[in-house]
Amino acid sequence: MLARTGAAGAGIAFAGAFSELFASSAAATQSMGRGAGYGPLVPDPDHVLDLPEGFSYRVLSRTGEPLRSGEGLVPQACDGMAAFAGPRGGVILVRNHENRTTAEHKVPTVEGITYDPAGGGGCTAIHLDRRGNVVGEHVAVAGTAINCAGGPSPWDTWLTCEETEDKAGMNGHTKDHGFIFEVSGADPRSTGAVPLTAMGRFAHEAVAFDPHNGVVYETEDAFVYPFGLFYRFLPEKPLGGVGSLRAGGTLQAMRVPGVPDLSAVTETGAVFRNIEWIDVPDPLATTTSIRDQDFGPGGITHGQKLEGCYWGGHNVYFVSSFARTQDGSTATHHGQVWRYDPDARTLTLVIVFGPDTNPQNPGDEPDNITLAPGGGLMLCEDSGGEQHVFGLTRRGEVYPMARNRQNIGTPEAPEYGEFAGVTFAPDGGTMYVNAYTPGTTFAVTGPWKK
Repeated sequence: MLARTGAAGAGIAFAGAFSELFASSAAATQSMGRGAGYGPLVPDPDHVLDLPEGFSYRVLSRTGEPLRSGEGLVPQACDGMAAFAGPRGGVILVRNHENRTTAEHKVPTVEGITYDPAGGGGCTAIHLDRRGNVVGEHVAVAGTAINCAGGPSPWDTWLTCEETEDKAGMNGHTKDHGFIFEVSGADPRSTGAVPLTAMGRFAHEAVAFDPHNGVVYETEDAFVYPFGLFYRFLPEKPLGGVGSLRAGGTLQAMRVPGVPDLSAVTETGAVFRNIEWIDVPDPLATTTSIRDQDFGPGGITHGQKLEGCYWGGHNVYFVSSFARTQDGSTATHHGQVWRYDPDARTLTLVIVFGPDTNPQNPGDEPDNITLAPGGGLMLCEDSGGEQHVFGLTRRGEVYPMARNRQNIGTPEAPEYGEFAGVTFAPDGGTMYVNAYTPGTTFAVTGPWKK
């Protein structure tokens, strides 16, 4: 979505109702009209993180350092993350680690919360006191694989998603992977390491709950043909609290009549009615990937790189990061945002993104996105060159919020790891974000209410 840029900002050419993206931000209208952003980024003399004047960062955790629990070292590949209210005004961060079996710093295996001892991924939890000091850090689930994103539950647990379809015997794994796991950062043993098999086995990306009825929406990040599907899970025990998703339910995939490929839709504001939900024939993908299964007459609707997913107002929003005809998509785009209205059973193409400069090097929709408490969105950049956290206002203005200065290349050919897992404290006073490589978790404070 964002073109490669320097510290001054970024340019976006887009069409559609941009304000639509902020439907679930109650404060979105309060901070508009006073200029975008917080000013230019100030170079960090320590070459770690550039921020606007008045903001500061604290490093909470680094890959390779000892976990405070004594369970081992902080794992690598820090990815999706969420912040929950902790005891006595503190905060608990639950952080994904997108590790494979070949990772140098895997998530340490811990008895009672390890799924597959051969798996390298999982989650860790960081406990902060009310002053933002780290008072604990421990493994929250282990033995999973390629934990990319996920989403919070209405009862303050984290649903971590495996972005893989590896089965037992593949890449050293001893169990099937491609599941969602429920994780409690406060009490990991209360959730254990139990795959939520009824929610499907596929390359999961993100989830979002309908807070009114407990339906869970899921995206599938598939960038090779056949592309991913958009799912909904109808739980047997909706809104039942910790562990209730283990009771099972029905997994369905979205069918848009007459639209086999979402990339074919190019007109923003296009509305499709009478959306259908088709039961998934084999949610465990025993022999065939779900996206390649037979959904009967009419087929099923696919989309390349279905990633971000969040609930806003009375609708669920999901992102197709990009589509490319050379990969098998019907058309090329640089990012779509879709809105599904479950009451009206309509699907609307809200916005289509694209660069206004250098069309040969457009960059893609960031993986991680969050609503900012002061209005607008924060997005993690994942492209080449310099890496930023960008803010977006309701009017579509883009401004830089942070720049990763940790050079993982050479002085002659610098490289910088992507950002991931941007999230805010429950009180909105601190932004937390990960540098994927080198694995670093930051707390950023400053005049957010400005």
